Amino acid sequence: MQDKPSQDETDPKIAHPAHIAGGIPAILKTLQSGLGEMGARRTLRTLTSLNQKDGFDCPSCAWPDPDGDRSAAEFCENGAKAVAAEATLARVTPEFFAKHSVADLAAQSDMWLDHQGRITHPMVLRAGSDHYEPIEWDAAFALIAAELNGLSSPDEASFYTSGRTSNEAAFLYQLFARQFGTNNLPDCSNMCHESSGTGLKQSIGIGKGTVKLEDFEEADAIFVIGQNPGTNHPRMLTSLQKAARNGCKIVSVNPLPEAGLIRFKHPQEVLHLLGPGTPIASLFLPVRINGDVAAIKGIMRIMLEEDERAGGTVLDHAFIRERTEGFENFAHDLKAEDWPAILKGSGLSMEQLRQAAQIAIESKRMICCWAMGITQHKNGVANVQTIANFALLRGQIGRRGAGLCPVRGHSNVQGDRTVGIWEKMDDHFMRALGSEFNFSPPARHGFDTVQAIKAMHEGQVKVFIAMGGNFLSATPDTDWTAEALKQCQLTVHVSTKINRSHVTHGRLALILPCLGRTEHDLQKTGEQIVSVEDSMGNVHRSRGVLEPASPQLLSEPAIVTRLAHATLGKRSTVDWKGLADNYDRIRDHIEHVVPGFEQYNVRIRHPGGFYLPNGPRDGKFTTPSERALFVVHPIPANELKAGELLLTTIRSHDQFNTTIYGQNDRYRGVFGGRRVVFLNSGDIREHGLREGQLVDLINDAEGRERRASRFKVVSYPIPPGCAAAYFPEANVLVAVNSVADGSNQPASKSVVITLEQSCEPSSNAVSK
Repeated sequence: MQDKPSQDETDPKIAHPAHIAGGIPAILKTLQSGLGEMGARRTLRTLTSLNQKDGFDCPSCAWPDPDGDRSAAEFCENGAKAVAAEATLARVTPEFFAKHSVADLAAQSDMWLDHQGRITHPMVLRAGSDHYEPIEWDAAFALIAAELNGLSSPDEASFYTSGRTSNEAAFLYQLFARQFGTNNLPDCSNMCHESSGTGLKQSIGIGKGTVKLEDFEEADAIFVIGQNPGTNHPRMLTSLQKAARNGCKIVSVNPLPEAGLIRFKHPQEVLHLLGPGTPIASLFLPVRINGDVAAIKGIMRIMLEEDERAGGTVLDHAFIRERTEGFENFAHDLKAEDWPAILKGSGLSMEQLRQAAQIAIESKRMICCWAMGITQHKNGVANVQTIANFALLRGQIGRRGAGLCPVRGHSNVQGDRTVGIWEKMDDHFMRALGSEFNFSPPARHGFDTVQAIKAMHEGQVKVFIAMGGNFLSATPDTDWTAEALKQCQLTVHVSTKINRSHVTHGRLALILPCLGRTEHDLQKTGEQIVSVEDSMGNVHRSRGVLEPASPQLLSEPAIVTRLAHATLGKRSTVDWKGLADNYDRIRDHIEHVVPGFEQYNVRIRHPGGFYLPNGPRDGKFTTPSERALFVVHPIPANELKAGELLLTTIRSHDQFNTTIYGQNDRYRGVFGGRRVVFLNSGDIREHGLREGQLVDLINDAEGRERRASRFKVVSYPIPPGCAAAYFPEANVLVAVNSVADGSNQPASKSVVITLEQSCEPSSNAVSK
């Protein structure tokens, strides 16, 4: 939390948005980040090992690596920024904490905090103190153990996980929590793709995508829906570029035009760097925020009508009849939809919908991709299932070059879920876990992220432990979440760098510094490897190449095992020390508990790793009926009152999740600041505003005002009635109870706001 935004934060320079992604600017930014943080030799060492089969996995997004040969530079600009941020030479030492009080740190920006460097020692903030001070590891574990063992119930503790945690650490972490006696295992997936998992599980039987990277080279149509790959998953542009050059028709369904889907210059294609770049999308559908169900239903309605006119030759009726159920109700619902409601809800014209439908009709191999622009709505599950319906119409699941592709936002968020990080794992997993370790896991479902925030606020959760991440900045309703964290007796963060969550804390607070993905992990039996799962179900190894930032650092598995041993003692059936000494032993246990990990230690050492089983990808739907399900959903109303706008939160090109690398978003033409709100020019006039004016963004859901102050008005090609602003600055506006039906995922992409002219800066608190 910071008292107020500084002048430079609210006065960014605005230029025309870019129409080309990548190219020379991406190369220069990569070099600037690497050389500035790491120096020349370290930059060369890390980047040539990044995403290589014998190197380490990128700590940012979960876009997959090629199965075959890989480029010597198998990374993107934002991946290079993430590596530079982790492998920085800057250090946060005990002397730094002695110099800066918690209040001093809280007054700094998120970017300033991150730029201070790697934390070198475990630190404790004792009750009543205003400075963190160093603490020995054994003392830190003893302190946490005493707090945990002093709770009235294990459910008074909550164990959060970030998506960068390895499979090995995540498996140990959930095992510790469950042996302690709770399923309170909230994670970042609760906030990004919970709607995807919930929706796909019902529709096709598995909560994951159904494609491999190679499918993009064979697709003849790709729909990119609610996603900005140029900023959030830049390596995806390489696959889209190849597809476009192969003649694939790419359709962008998104409220904002994004540079990466207009044109792309691959930074490694030297001969093309001075040219115009490769056109990517052949059709842009500027859908209203949360107009995706209306848009896709309109496209499918046209396909259904064309099928009837063509005598049943447009849809794949054999596939529908033999492999699906629910089609009759689905078709009846489509025919009953009102065209004016479709057009109003989507914000699109009939001609735009017809063009998209024609691409889908002509496609023999169609992929549908999406990200949080689809999942983070009240009807996020409905959005996902509507996309699944769209693919099922022509049997576009279970064959080469076709399928569903939810693009995960963090490098191992999918793997963490696979190995047990979920508050409601299924009975099969729980029985296998109990059998493997000779204990009875708790049966009662635990808290997800939103439920954990509420439980902390109400005093039901008194100890909060976070394995990575920046919980406060990532979660909704920032001020309310901050109050929740302050209610805790103890907050613990396993971290590499200082962040906002460290300065908004419980009565006691600990920072436990861990190894980064880039660093050697040397344990008693020698150097260790860890493993991760990408967006497409490939499990592969990761081995760091740098010396640790401090000899005081422990690996995440070592931290979990030592904490578990200190807390559980003789109550545990697990040889925690032996698992920390040799990660092969952890993988042996995963193999016994989680289906698909047979011969884990052998296959993880194969270059490129292995794929987990995926029934729908292989043409076998794993629903109870063994058929895919058409699920009917109405078009969301999205009705706004006079003066209201629907806001979506977005990333800038200079950030990854909540980590802010810089103040620029060159793709959208914003330089030197982040507190901007993108508005349609007509809405600017209608609200009596002018470009460059400072406004407060206000949400008053549930009768409580939430205010984000001093945002600069930027005219942008966004549909009328819509607005966009960067997170985490705008997260203060997302009500904690505004969640997706069925998945309980925060609805950060559809926030009803009003605008108010900003007053002069004051001492009123503003979330940062």
